[in-house]
Amino acid sequence: MDRTGHASTTAAEIALAAMRASVFGTDPMAPAPPVSPSIVAPTAPKAPVNASPHNGSKNPADLGDFLETAGLLEYDPEAISRIYAGHPQRLARRLRQTLIPIGLFLLGVGSDKLTGQLKQPERARARARECAELLAALGPAFIKAGQALSTRPDIVPPLLLEELAQLQDQLPGFDPELAMACIEEDLGAPVASLFAHLERNPISAASLGQVHRGILPNGQKVAVKVQRPGLREQITLDLYIVRNIAAWLNRRVRVIRSDLVGLIDELGRRVFEEMDYLNEAANAERFAALHAANPRIAVPAIYHETTSRRVLTMEWIDGVKLTNLDAVRNLGIDPNDMVQVGVDCSLQQLLEHGFFHADPHPGNLLALADGRLAYLDFGMMSTVSREARTGLIQAVVHLVNRNFSALSKDFVSLGFLGEEVNLEPIVPAFESVFGQAIEMGVSRMDFKAVTDDLSGVMYRFPFQVPPYYALIIRSLVTLEGIALSVDPDFKILGAAYPYFARRLMEDPDPQLRSSLREMLFDGDEFRWQRLENLLSSASLQQQLDLEGLLDQVIEFLFSANAGMLRRQLVDAVIAQMDGLAWRTTLQLGRRMPAGLLPPGLRQRQQLPDSLASEPLLDLEPVRQLATILRDLPNFEPRLLLRRLPRLLAEPDLRRMGVEVARGLAEKGVVRLVRDVLVAPAR
Repeated sequence: MDRTGHASTTAAEIALAAMRASVFGTDPMAPAPPVSPSIVAPTAPKAPVNASPHNGSKNPADLGDFLETAGLLEYDPEAISRIYAGHPQRLARRLRQTLIPIGLFLLGVGSDKLTGQLKQPERARARARECAELLAALGPAFIKAGQALSTRPDIVPPLLLEELAQLQDQLPGFDPELAMACIEEDLGAPVASLFAHLERNPISAASLGQVHRGILPNGQKVAVKVQRPGLREQITLDLYIVRNIAAWLNRRVRVIRSDLVGLIDELGRRVFEEMDYLNEAANAERFAALHAANPRIAVPAIYHETTSRRVLTMEWIDGVKLTNLDAVRNLGIDPNDMVQVGVDCSLQQLLEHGFFHADPHPGNLLALADGRLAYLDFGMMSTVSREARTGLIQAVVHLVNRNFSALSKDFVSLGFLGEEVNLEPIVPAFESVFGQAIEMGVSRMDFKAVTDDLSGVMYRFPFQVPPYYALIIRSLVTLEGIALSVDPDFKILGAAYPYFARRLMEDPDPQLRSSLREMLFDGDEFRWQRLENLLSSASLQQQLDLEGLLDQVIEFLFSANAGMLRRQLVDAVIAQMDGLAWRTTLQLGRRMPAGLLPPGLRQRQQLPDSLASEPLLDLEPVRQLATILRDLPNFEPRLLLRRLPRLLAEPDLRRMGVEVARGLAEKGVVRLVRDVLVAPAR
């Protein structure tokens, strides 16, 4: 190795090249050589779902059979440990394939650190890029692990995060003969009897499988996804290896705060779910049901007769990628409109249904000729609990209000920070990250820049990113990347704020009612401008439930939490009516002979600018509110008129009327004595 440390890079490259040639051959996902029967337990294999009892596979060494024989259909780290403890030959082979290049890479990084080379930004970035390339070369499980780490700023430094975010889930296709054999084995019939036509060459391929275009006997065009042979064995082995490495790192490397084993287990559960195409089929149908009322969203139908654990048959969707701007425009569609449809749907998934598509990359979002946005590939889905959805909205409220102390507590309740963590140093860190961005306004915040800055904070302090949040960030960052390719000035937070405003105004959840009050009040002062901004933003939502919104406003106005607001409204009405009455009195006094006026009123008529100093009837807030209501989609005055009986029946409204009358009477007596009958002191 020379003094620059460059020889280590060469060694790693040689090892990678050798590994590709010796392990993968011409196909980096080729299955391992046949296994000796003595290795496999003698119990009969479990029949796959929809499978023929006879093994019609043209590849008897399909390694998926080994795991089924061992009884492993779901991710279970303890069961995996037991299986490979009894089959050390399988483990040893994969260890040689993985640990040699990983070891060479780590030696190179260690050398760079000792010689000080790693402190140079160019060298550090080169090593980060080499790490991403190494993971891509090692296969699907390592690619998935790298993608998972790309959303974990609490574990990975920012420079490596950027490189891992570039990892693509794409690999060359595998032998079509193996794909046809897999279809026949899983579905228990010849391909020719299952499909009127099935193209042998795949139209696309990824780490878990490849897609073939086909036609069902009834003429329906379909896309048929077929899993890679031996995939389950390779991924299971890799997860077992990586999990043991993670356990060693957690024990030996003290600077690692996060539970790496838990991260790998979460990844394992998700990858096993992705490998079960029956699970993906169920996800697609659940997603379709949740968005059935949205006329702008399309989801391919699933054909269960030709779907199994390793074969997924779905409706063929003709569309173009959102990033292909010319093709989208040729359909007569505005790309910006399609992006907004995607943003609205993503927010609805995250904050309303709590079931969201965690991998909305350009290949999974298609613009259709009829103006709909089609979602594809439902292998990577995730859920967000009601409590977490509410907590995320509350965090946005605290962010908008610049209440960074409350925001730090939100991160505790959302699971980012432990109860024992001292929040005192984190509050100024949040202010440093968000303060200037908030000054610009939420709609103009640069989501990626803020996320990058927040990643630095999470790396410095004892944050642990919950799995659901990591997938949310992955989803939003991917979506923003698509949107930026359409509009370089796109701001996802600006596009999302109207939906957020609508949810905050409409949702009857008690916690969100409290958040709405917090946003609209500054101490005891009501922020009319905030209300106008929320209503204006909510009005941009095409799915705005106007009648529901008006009902929520009325319900909020007469709720226990809005007592201070009602008091302020009463005081405002009294002040405005008193000001109007006094101004009218002064103007009438100017038209009467001075001798007929009471002494106080007579002398006030002679004071300069007396009218200018008196309170005026300020109808501007009312006018602005009326304008906003008028501009709301489908607003009609009768919507308010229909609610008059409910308003008049409110006991609090009658009490407000009594308080206004009492207040005006008291003000009138004071005016009479102080301003009309008694002359002002000179």
